[in-house]
Amino acid sequence: MPKRTRSSKPARTPHVVVSPRLKESLRLGHPWVYRDAIERAPAGLSSGTWVRVQCANLQFFGLWDADSPIAIRLFGSRTRPNPAWVAERVAAAWELRARLRDPARETSAFRWLYGESDGLPGVVADYYRDEAGGHAWAVLRLYAPSLERIKPWVVDALTATAPLAGIIQRDQAGASLLAGALPPDEIIIREHGLRFAVDLLRGQKTGFFLDQRENRHTLEAWSGGRRVLNLFSYTGGFSVYAARGGARQVTSVDSAPAAMETARRNFALNGYNPDDHEFVVADCFDLLARYHGEGRRFDLIVVDPPSFAHAKAQLGAALKAYRRINGLAIKCLAPGGVLASSSCTSQVSPTAFRRMLAEAAVDAKRRLLILHEAGQPLDHPVQAGFPEGRYLKFVMARWTAD
Repeated sequence: MPKRTRSSKPARTPHVVVSPRLKESLRLGHPWVYRDAIERAPAGLSSGTWVRVQCANLQFFGLWDADSPIAIRLFGSRTRPNPAWVAERVAAAWELRARLRDPARETSAFRWLYGESDGLPGVVADYYRDEAGGHAWAVLRLYAPSLERIKPWVVDALTATAPLAGIIQRDQAGASLLAGALPPDEIIIREHGLRFAVDLLRGQKTGFFLDQRENRHTLEAWSGGRRVLNLFSYTGGFSVYAARGGARQVTSVDSAPAAMETARRNFALNGYNPDDHEFVVADCFDLLARYHGEGRRFDLIVVDPPSFAHAKAQLGAALKAYRRINGLAIKCLAPGGVLASSSCTSQVSPTAFRRMLAEAAVDAKRRLLILHEAGQPLDHPVQAGFPEGRYLKFVMARWTAD
């Protein structure tokens, strides 16, 4: 038998030591190690290098990021991940969503991989099946350069787990094809029996805000006979549900003209005449101030803005923005009206969000009575040891006089 040459030896996994102050959070399953917690690491590690992490008497394997504040994302403690390890997690995530694929739910789009909660930190994949052609696509997003290391394994696992016409990746540069064929410019998905036009290549996020699915369904039951105002409406998700719920009229507002055109199309796709409703291209802050000045009032107002903070340093400004937009909305509620307010900003905790709503109500000389509170649906589960995974807040509250 020939001798093994030096170059044929398997590369050793670099050893990184992190502060023992992380022991409790890592023991509970938190998958991040910030750079300021690194006590010792080999020089010159490049992004995507597998490292063995030592924290007191605990050991984990993770992927190193050279530039991100999150230096290491942890992928387990027993063995260094390989393609089979990734495939097991992709398949397990698919099975976890089996209820969503029940035909009785009439839903053809959901989050397949939710990063840390599915054991693949920073990896997100959404599943969309086109109701017209029956083909399905997975849309992949990676939230760190190091994850390029396992991207081929993820793509192979997605393909092996479910029939897919193609897999595309979305990032700041746009969309790129990873496997199969590109989707058409528009597909039609179904959600609780409603139909929505989705652009997987250019739409926001991966094409649709899947995390609000159950909250949209909840709002439907509150909409009967009401005048509804949907702010930051994008392509009209909450608006179409309100129309099916029997709303007297729905006003959808977004700053993007293309989103308003798609919102009109979504009304028509579900048999509702867009001309019976109102679609406004405007800045929501400015429009609410004008509506208040004109004395225009609504029975149900949806406030679902984009994230106002992407880092802790932006938290103060984010809370001010949430307080201002919700205060303006409360002023535009008719007596006994309901505010449906949401935040997708992970930096804002549920407790801070409720306090902000109380402050906004005081600004508007009202009091708010919370009637319903929810977070994320089944396809956005949260690991008990990873509170950052619980980012979505959704509150329905009725105003009372001060």
